[in-house]
Formats: sequence, C-alpha cells, structure tokens
Amino acid sequence: MRNSHLLGISGSLRRAAASTAILRTLARRLPAHVKMTILSLGAIPLYNEDEDRPEALKAVEAFKVAVADADGLVVISPEYNHGISGVLKNAVDWVSRPGYDSVLKNKPVLVMSSATSPLGGVRAQLQLRELFASTLSRVIARRQIVIGETAQKIKDGELSDAATLTFIDDGIADLIDEIRLLTKACDIAPGGSLMRPGRGGSPTPATNITTVRLIQKRTNPGG
Repeated sequence: MRNSHLLGISGSLRRAAASTAILRTLARRLPAHVKMTILSLGAIPLYNEDEDRPEALKAVEAFKVAVADADGLVVISPEYNHGISGVLKNAVDWVSRPGYDSVLKNKPVLVMSSATSPLGGVRAQLQLRELFASTLSRVIARRQIVIGETAQKIKDGELSDAATLTFIDDGIADLIDEIRLLTKACDIAPGGSLMRPGRGGSPTPATNITTVRLIQKRTNPGG
C-alpha cells in the first residue's frame, strides 16, 4: 500500500488552540501508511504583493514547498466573527500565487472547523470551502466536519470525544481515497487531462473503461 503524506494546517497561533490540539490528536491515530506533519503559520508575514516574488521570503517559500510536497492537506480553522481566522486566510493568499496555477491547484484538501459553541464554526466552514474552491483545490465532498463545544471535548491537549474522533476518521479516509484516485488518474494520463487534446492526448477506449471503473468503485464500494 502506497504511503501518504498529509500536511496539517491550523488556523490558530495560540499555544493551547483547540484546532491545533485536534490536529495533534489525529496525527497520533493515523494508520501506519499515513503520516501527517503539522505546520505552524506563525512565521508567515502579512501578504504584500510587492514581496511576492521568488525567494523573497524564506518562510513563505518553505510553506509553498511543504504544500507542494504533501499528498493532501488537512485544514482546520476556529471561527472568528462568523468567519475563518485572518492568519489562515493570509497564509492561503501567499501560497495561492500564481493565481489558478499555484501549488494548491488539484491538491486534495479536507477542511474542518472548531469552536466552543455547539455550532462548531459552521460559518467558517463555508468560507473555508469557498476559499479552497477559488484556488482550484480538490475540496473533499462529504458531510461537514464541524467540532463544537471544544472546551468539553478536549482534555489535556487531546480530543477525547469518541463520536467526534470516529467522524473525523471517516473524513481522513475520504481524503486518502481522493489522493489514491488522483494518483491513479495521473498514472493513466501523466501528461494531464484524459479529455483535452494536448494535455495528455485523446482518450482511448481502454482509458475510458478504467476511468469508469474508478468512478464506480468510488461511488459504490460494495459493488
């Protein structure tokens, strides 16, 4: 089984942040073939287009390399004033350049939100999905992972609520499935799209059949 490397990104800089605690808990319970590195956004400066050039800022370039090297992203944000955190939006603004052709393009992304309220940051969740859709990332299509009442569910820096952990585990499984499907699609058409001439060539009957089988397996696991 192919190993997968995930990059965990927390939208909070606070040492005892619930979002970061959730990522740390997940990193310790992943299966053996999946590893997750958690990256702090503390060194990322405020976005300034004047500084947006190759090798201008080491922290930004290191962030871009980490995103590019990851098979998929696990992004979680707290909710501030009904929206995502400024530090997370700022980091995405940096890494989303050049527009529509950045390291985020076609990158599988699982988004989550957390809050002390029972709603779990659901309004921030909507902004997260829209944000990564705008960067042409492959946002995992699934039930929203919103983690509410974090003060009760996180103890000693660990997410301990069994039902929440099981639900998040399902989300991670969906992310790994997307990574594997994307890898297989790239193996079929290493030059690009199967359907666009000049981006991998015209599809053949064999590749069409393989693609259909992949889709059927994804949508009907028991079939």
